[in-house]
Amino acid sequence: MKKLITIGLVFLFAAFISSCKNDKNAELKEKKAKLEKLKTEKDGLDTKIADLQKEIAKLDTGAAIALKPKLVALSTVQKTDFSHFLQLQGSVDAKNISYIAPSGQGGQIKAIYVKQGDKVHKGELILKLDNSVAVQNVAAVKQQLGSVKAQLDLAKSVYERQSNLWAQHIGTEVQLLQAKTNVETLQNQLKAIQAQVNTAQEQANQANVYSNVNGTVDDLTAHVGETFNGNPLTGGYIKIVNETDLKITVTVPENYTGLVKKGSKVIVYVPDINKTFESEITFISQAIGTTSRGFTAEIKVPSAINLRPNQIATVKILDYTAPNSIAIPVNTLQTGQKGKYVLVAAKDGNKTIATKKDVTIGQLSGDSIEIKSGLQPGDQLITEGFQGVFDGEPVTTGIQ
Repeated sequence: MKKLITIGLVFLFAAFISSCKNDKNAELKEKKAKLEKLKTEKDGLDTKIADLQKEIAKLDTGAAIALKPKLVALSTVQKTDFSHFLQLQGSVDAKNISYIAPSGQGGQIKAIYVKQGDKVHKGELILKLDNSVAVQNVAAVKQQLGSVKAQLDLAKSVYERQSNLWAQHIGTEVQLLQAKTNVETLQNQLKAIQAQVNTAQEQANQANVYSNVNGTVDDLTAHVGETFNGNPLTGGYIKIVNETDLKITVTVPENYTGLVKKGSKVIVYVPDINKTFESEITFISQAIGTTSRGFTAEIKVPSAINLRPNQIATVKILDYTAPNSIAIPVNTLQTGQKGKYVLVAAKDGNKTIATKKDVTIGQLSGDSIEIKSGLQPGDQLITEGFQGVFDGEPVTTGIQ
């Protein structure tokens, strides 16, 4: 019975919460609708007030004189090169990060010649593996090589004597051919053993592990006596980073595929060092990431910029330009019943009045917005004091 009461209370509480939530959503929706209605009514009233002020000014000269001009600030509209930047977060990456590995199968570490933080050059000896068995093998093969050389010298001497006797018609041709064959056989043996020596020596030299890049020893987890194969997943490793050849990587949303290209100009800001520099995109990946739904872009870092791998960077990619266009402060843009408009100051006889101009807008970039139509160079845009100013109302800059 208690269980049933508890379950019933839980259901009642859930129903109550759901009801409250639905009531709040309905109330919020209603208030938003009221706000939009009031905004529309206000725009309509503003228009009616402006029209009445114009009519009164025409009919009542005294009222027109009594209407005090409102103080505003003006800015002359000019042509400019408008640019839009896509802002993303990227990170610093090194083009050359190398995990040092032996040229052979690896082995036990006998000596390490660097420490973390050391600067190293390509071809510099990093560590040495135990190659005692390989060295013994080299010595054994070289000993065998010496024995075959001695046999070859003797065979050559016998062949030379046999050749001289044959020239004096002493001995048989079979003896001469046997001596010659013996020399050739030993020569072939010598070549084969020499190849064995070279192979054994190469195996012995694989104990010397060299750096394959210029850079800094960024991480070192290997120790003397441990087995080393260079794989960071299976044991100790040495990581070398070439910090002079860095790049910025950023993931660009797939809907910018047609706008962001190789060669696109970028502005990079690294907050850790408060550094800003300009560069361009040097690489664009062809595939869209299944998780990120974006593609990778790489940006070259100038060598003079002192960055570190994995630092965060803010990347602004130039994705739109409109040369010789008009742009205005976005806060001067207003919304009316017919759409977007601005107020400009224009001469009306011997006075200056605010004039409403409907505009078509383009891209937004920072505090500026592109104006595609509605304004002309030379128009006097009201940039301050336009709040509460109506179309046709007298304005002044306060400058006589």
